[in-house]
Amino acid sequence: LPDGFDSTRVAAEREAASDHQGGATATALVLFTGDIGANRAALQAKAEDLGGPFIPNDDGTAALVPLDVADGTASDSEGAIEDLRNRASANLPDDISSSVTGPAAIRADLAGVFSGANFKLLAVTAAIVAILLVFTYRSPFLWLIPLAVTGLADRLVASTYPRILDALGMQWDESTGGILSVLVFGAGTNYALLLISRYRDELTQVDDRFTAMARAWRPTVTTTVASAATVVLGVLCLLASHTPTTRSLGVAASFGIVVAFVFGTFVLPGALLWFGRWIFWPRSPRVGDTTEHRVFDAVGGAVKKRPAAILAMSLFALGAMSLGTFSISTGLNQSDQFIDTPESISAARELSEAFPDASATPAIISTEDITATSERLSDAGLQPRPNDEGFIEVSGATTPELRAILDGTGAFVGGGDAELYDTETAAADDRRVVFPLVLGLIFVALLFLLRSVVAPLVMTGSVLLTNVAALGAGWWVSHHLFGFDRFDSSTPLYAFVFLVALGIDYSIFLVTRAREDANTVGTRNGILSALCSTGGVITSAGILLAAVFAALGVLPLVALAQIGIVICIGVLLDTLIVRSLVVPAVVQLCGKKFWWPSRPHRQTERVLGETAPS
Repeated sequence: LPDGFDSTRVAAEREAASDHQGGATATALVLFTGDIGANRAALQAKAEDLGGPFIPNDDGTAALVPLDVADGTASDSEGAIEDLRNRASANLPDDISSSVTGPAAIRADLAGVFSGANFKLLAVTAAIVAILLVFTYRSPFLWLIPLAVTGLADRLVASTYPRILDALGMQWDESTGGILSVLVFGAGTNYALLLISRYRDELTQVDDRFTAMARAWRPTVTTTVASAATVVLGVLCLLASHTPTTRSLGVAASFGIVVAFVFGTFVLPGALLWFGRWIFWPRSPRVGDTTEHRVFDAVGGAVKKRPAAILAMSLFALGAMSLGTFSISTGLNQSDQFIDTPESISAARELSEAFPDASATPAIISTEDITATSERLSDAGLQPRPNDEGFIEVSGATTPELRAILDGTGAFVGGGDAELYDTETAAADDRRVVFPLVLGLIFVALLFLLRSVVAPLVMTGSVLLTNVAALGAGWWVSHHLFGFDRFDSSTPLYAFVFLVALGIDYSIFLVTRAREDANTVGTRNGILSALCSTGGVITSAGILLAAVFAALGVLPLVALAQIGIVICIGVLLDTLIVRSLVVPAVVQLCGKKFWWPSRPHRQTERVLGETAPS
């Protein structure tokens, strides 16, 4: 829960009260539906066996039995609810059905839907990476090396990050592992693709594979250090969040990127050298081989011929997709957070129909004067219910309405609905703080990397536009194709941070190579040669990264599916439009001013005393 909000305070007070009374508990609601009147005696006996009061509704179609169950770890809650469901359904009359809802059951079902989900995500992600690597390299052997190295990095991160977060006293949840696995596989294989592409090129220039690797490693490390540093800076901005689990994701993600970088930079080269050239079979590179870049030669030619028109059309397309952001709604209800509806959520809907004045997640009021607060609620037409823990439970009013009623009384409103309301409020605050922080830090990092003002402005602006377009297009896909009514409150924040941090990578890969080539052929020709030489590998890396983030859809939460959709679209936009069209077109229009105020040291000037083409 976010820091500094009323619902967080109430949750902490309830936890302290439960500990004082001998252990944490949470409310579970057993709902019986059917002909209650004809089976009243049997159901009253069942309620007595379960240990709670028997509460029938007015029309005799449902009965409710509220209970307190142990609320320890997620697995403890899951076991307690499973036992309660078995006891509630045992030996019931044929025309009576039972289900369990309430805060305890919802938490248990959340833990239950993640059971085995992260393993499924790992399997799907690894399969996607393997298929795309086979397609990229056309080799029956080569794909195994980057997949194995990245897989080792992922397993190291998965086994280590919980210990790091625990040592730092940070809270984390089940979704952290899923996002982290996708991030490590995506970033790790991207670094591998860059190194292998450069290594393969060098093998066509020199015979000795160790020399080829040394020549490939140095410029690749320069690029990947810049890439990893910008991603780490970006995700660490999540530390500015109100929400503890969001802050922990920032720490875990930065650790994952560092591990992926280390494995891609230091482990992968040794593994490739161990096997030699034959690992590329049947397309083993030989000295003197040339590589054709027909697709990107054509793209570069079009950009060179009509840069203004290409830029205008690209910006128009991104702007059109950005229009979707005006219709975005955020804040999923608890019942809408699961892709497949678990029993606790369906039972909560049945409960609201059978008991209109009840709720599976009633508001919990913390107050020093229970009598006066109850009277204030009663005067407002509500039915307060003091519980054994010293709190008041009440249904029938929204969180803002309850807070308005109790304004000035010193009472605090908590409970499931209040927690969702405060989480949405905190998420809006986070976006106002984190968005400019991410952009500012990455702009400063690019200033140091490129020693330029214009280039970082172009790159930061383009990735911002890509992000807005991805959010707009992602909303249309989520809402109209998959039927999600709203974005989860975390979706815009996570999508923005990861898209900005990861999306800037491809422009870094392109622009740093263009700066190298500008030494010999000038700025305008340098960006085109860089596009040709890096186009294939960056496109492969972008498609791979988009695909592994789309794999988040195998997890059971709507929020993770939405994050995967937006990032998948954003990475594809950045790869296919921004890096291939927008940045090269801007460089064609700016010429050497793109590097202002610095000026790449051009080989033609140094050796020939001539001015290279701008």
